[in-house]
Amino acid sequence: MRTYVALLYSIVLGEGRRVVMSDLKAMAESLGLKNVRTLVATGNLVFESEKTSITTLGTRLESAFEQAFGRHVDIIVRAAEDWRKLASGNPFPTESVEAGDQVAVRVMRKPVAEDAISGLQACAAADEKVLLAGGDIWIVFSRERPSSRLLAAANHKRMGVGTSRNWNTVRKLAEMVGG
Repeated sequence: MRTYVALLYSIVLGEGRRVVMSDLKAMAESLGLKNVRTLVATGNLVFESEKTSITTLGTRLESAFEQAFGRHVDIIVRAAEDWRKLASGNPFPTESVEAGDQVAVRVMRKPVAEDAISGLQACAAADEKVLLAGGDIWIVFSRERPSSRLLAAANHKRMGVGTSRNWNTVRKLAEMVGG
């Protein structure tokens, strides 16, 4: 058995309707996944499965989600060792200690090309930072501004399928998978 992390792009089903984590856990267990657990109510799953391709796991989870909840949601899957590598590769360790909720990574289904990051950096405010590490987009958000142009600039259309998690969540998921 191998351990995996799955991140849902959204758990909002419609106005006033969100996926309950116990229902998400039950959905994953219905696929035969083992030791399924969730982290916070934002669509983070950790589970065990026979060694399977990431693409196959993602497709199975997305199909089951649509069947169970009536809506397609992109789901990004990473093997535990890849998640630990992502967490240990955080290019903003100092900022993460100071304000883990302001450091985020956009975990990508397919790695972002190195040349795409310059467009994001152009959208960053003076007190924001953007770097690419392992094909994923790391951002330190402004402490002064409640909204950032970086979120819109890093969307699916421009960068590809991905979903963002703050450093606190990344770190806790790494702990859950033994990192």
